[in-house]
Amino acid sequence: MKKYVSEITSKDKDFAKWYTDLCVKAELMSYGDVKGFIIYRPYGFSLWENIKNYLNNELKKTNHSNVYFPMLIPENLFQKEKDHVDGFNPEAAVVSSVGDNKLNERYIIRPTSETLFCTYFSKIIQSHRDLPKKYNQWCSVVRWEKTTRPFLRGKEFLWQEGHTAHENSIEAKREALDVLDIYKKMGENLLAIPFLTGLKTQKEKFAGALETYSLEALMPDGQALQSGTTHYFGQEFSKAFDITYTDKNNDVKFVHQTSWGVSSRLIGALIMVHGDDNGLVMPPNVAPIQIRIIQISNKPEVIQEVNNIYSDLKNEFRVDIDESDKSPGWKFSEQEMKGIPLRIEIGPKDVENKTVNIVKRYNGEKIKTKISEIKREISNILEDIHLGMLKKAKKFVKENTKKCNNYDEFKMHIKNGGYVEMSIHPDAEEIIKKETTATARIIPFDQPKNFGICPVTNKKAEFKVLFARAY
Repeated sequence: MKKYVSEITSKDKDFAKWYTDLCVKAELMSYGDVKGFIIYRPYGFSLWENIKNYLNNELKKTNHSNVYFPMLIPENLFQKEKDHVDGFNPEAAVVSSVGDNKLNERYIIRPTSETLFCTYFSKIIQSHRDLPKKYNQWCSVVRWEKTTRPFLRGKEFLWQEGHTAHENSIEAKREALDVLDIYKKMGENLLAIPFLTGLKTQKEKFAGALETYSLEALMPDGQALQSGTTHYFGQEFSKAFDITYTDKNNDVKFVHQTSWGVSSRLIGALIMVHGDDNGLVMPPNVAPIQIRIIQISNKPEVIQEVNNIYSDLKNEFRVDIDESDKSPGWKFSEQEMKGIPLRIEIGPKDVENKTVNIVKRYNGEKIKTKISEIKREISNILEDIHLGMLKKAKKFVKENTKKCNNYDEFKMHIKNGGYVEMSIHPDAEEIIKKETTATARIIPFDQPKNFGICPVTNKKAEFKVLFARAY
C-alpha cells in the first residue's frame, strides 16, 4: 500500500508534479507518441463521457441539436474574419500535402469551428422562419501549444462547441448567458466546483467576439483556471460570411450569433480542486465508479454476500467489485488513488454480524451499517459526499478572495495567490499584468454604483474586476 501511494509527489511540495503524477498513476491518461498529445485511458474517458451526458441532456432540454462538421477548414475560408484569424494563426496546424503530392490549397486542422458553421449558416438561413439555429458539436480540436500539460493544455483536446444564429441581439445575448448558467450549474451539480462567472475585459475576450463571458475556477495553488466561455458575436461574423435573413417586413438583415464551449480541461479542474496526496477524490455524480465493494476474504460465504450486495446495487449505482487476491491494504490504496467515493468492506466477521463498513473517500469517515440497509443508506451518503465536497470548495474560494483599494495591498494579495477584487480604469489592466503577471479573470455581474479612483492609474475607475494568476 505504501509503495503505491508514495509514487505521488506531495501536493504541498510540488503542486505541478503532484498533478501530472496523479494523471498517470490514477490511469486517467498516457502520453502519446507525438509530444503534446495524450491517450485518454478508459477511466479518464469515462469522466468525459459523464460530463458529455450531463451537458447533452441539458442542451437538448433547451432545444439545441447535435451536429458534426469536418475537421479541415480551407485556408481561404479561415481568413475571412480578421480578428478571429489573428487570434488563432500562431497555433494553427496546416495540411499542405497528401503523400508526395502538394495540395492546390492548404487546409487548417480545426482549432475551432466558427468559419465552418458560418459558411453553413449562410447556405441554410434565408427567412426569419429559419431562426433560431441552435447547434452543438462534440469533437476534438488541434492547437499547436508550445507548453502542454495533461487535460489543461494540449495540442489536441476534446470539447463541445455550440454555435447559434438569432434574429436580434437580445435573443443572442440571452443565449450566451443562458448557456453560461447551464455551465455554472454543471459545476455545482456534477463536479462540485463553484465556478465564478462574469464578463471578460476587452483585452481578454475571444478573438472576433463583441462580448465574452467566462467560467472561472480557483485551484489549490491559488491560480485560476478558465474552464469554459460563451461569446456574443453580434453581426461580426454574419457580415463577413453574408449570413442574412428576410424578416417579417421583408427586409434583409444580418443574423446575430453566439458560440460557446467547455473542454476536457474540466477534468484537470476536477483533479486539482478535489485531489489529495492519496490520489483522486471524485464527486459521486461524475465518478466513473461510485462504489467499490472490497472482498476481504475468498471464503464462499463472503463471495456470496459480495455478489448479493453487488446485484442489489448495480441497477441504481455505478458499482464494481475488487475480488483480486491482493492484500486489503493494497485494495484500499487503489480505491483511494482512483478517488472512488465509497468503498464497502466485507469479510467473514461482517457476514457473520450481517454488517459492513462503508468508508467515504473524501474525508475518511467510516459508517457501519446493516447489510439489509445498504441500498437505502447509499443514496443519502452519496448526496452528503457531494454537498460536503461542494461546501469545502466554496469555503476555499471565499477564504482566498480578497478585496482591496490599494495597489501595494493588491500586489501582496496576488503574490499569495487567489482572487483579488479591485475597481480599475481600463488602462490599469496591462500595467497589472506586466508588474504582477496577474490577468483580469472576470468583470463580475454585481457591479457597484460608484467605482471611485483607480489605485493604479489615478484615473476614474470604470468597473470592478477579479484578478488572479492563471493557467
